[in-house]
Amino acid sequence: MGGWAIAVHGGAGVDPNLPQERQEEAKQLLTRCLNLGISSLRSSFSAIDVVELIVRELESDPLFNSGRGSALTENGTVEMEASIMDGSGRRCGAVSGITTVKNPISLARLVMEKSPHSYLAFSGAEEFAKQQGVEMVDNNYFITEDNIGMLKLAKEANTIMFDYRIPLAGSESCSAVVESPIQMNGLPISVYAPETVGCVVVDSERRCAAATSTGGLMNKMTGRIGDSPLIGAGTYACDLCGVSCTGEGEAIIRGTLARDVAALMEYKGLNLQEAVDYVIKKRLDNGKAGLIAVSNNGEVAYGFNSVGMFRGFATEDGFMDVGIW
Repeated sequence: MGGWAIAVHGGAGVDPNLPQERQEEAKQLLTRCLNLGISSLRSSFSAIDVVELIVRELESDPLFNSGRGSALTENGTVEMEASIMDGSGRRCGAVSGITTVKNPISLARLVMEKSPHSYLAFSGAEEFAKQQGVEMVDNNYFITEDNIGMLKLAKEANTIMFDYRIPLAGSESCSAVVESPIQMNGLPISVYAPETVGCVVVDSERRCAAATSTGGLMNKMTGRIGDSPLIGAGTYACDLCGVSCTGEGEAIIRGTLARDVAALMEYKGLNLQEAVDYVIKKRLDNGKAGLIAVSNNGEVAYGFNSVGMFRGFATEDGFMDVGIW
């Protein structure tokens, strides 16, 4: 291998009955993001610049659960979170409880570069955003009709829902409310959902970076924080690799999934795919999740134990692939 590489995801856990039209929309968005990343890497953009650029693109499209199109809290509002990490020096920035910042991933980068801290949340993060002059919008900007309908279904079922991206037409017979839900911290929830976006990149100078952004779970408690903004859980990058996770946040947090990939490479000498396979099989307990990763050698890898994961990859040698199942 060698050279630059990029991987992008739109969430792990996909309804097996997702209409073909929605599948094609997702593949087109992932392909668009890959092409944007490829063009940037060919123009010698750094890894950290590319991951921010791609996640901003995903946040601006309502198809996946980040930025515009984010899942709704129990109160019908949006609370977003994101993190970014530069493997060079292990610099990082993260934000939670974001309600008016158009692109949370860019605010996370500003935390990394323009503040003395690594993590800001809720009113403090919003105030920092105003100080930095980032683009702000009303909370209604992030809310879509699909998600309003899915929140209604979640409340009727009295459950947190992973699945929010199924068309409302015929929703009474879809798998939005499943008969045998998995458990999250001992409580039942629905199984299927693309609920995070992320990007990992290694550039031509072998620098790795990772970025992850999400609206969280549908009908989540106000103030809930998942794995996406937690460095070492949902996002991690170092001189060896970059990792972005997606899925059941509570399980990813318990397993420190992203950091474990790097640790297995560093301490046990596993290659990238071996490390990814190990954490998916051994670190999730009964949780459902997936991840994408790149190494400083230009390798790409992924793994998931959910029904599917929206994902795409490209490398400097011409390899490119987009998949769901």
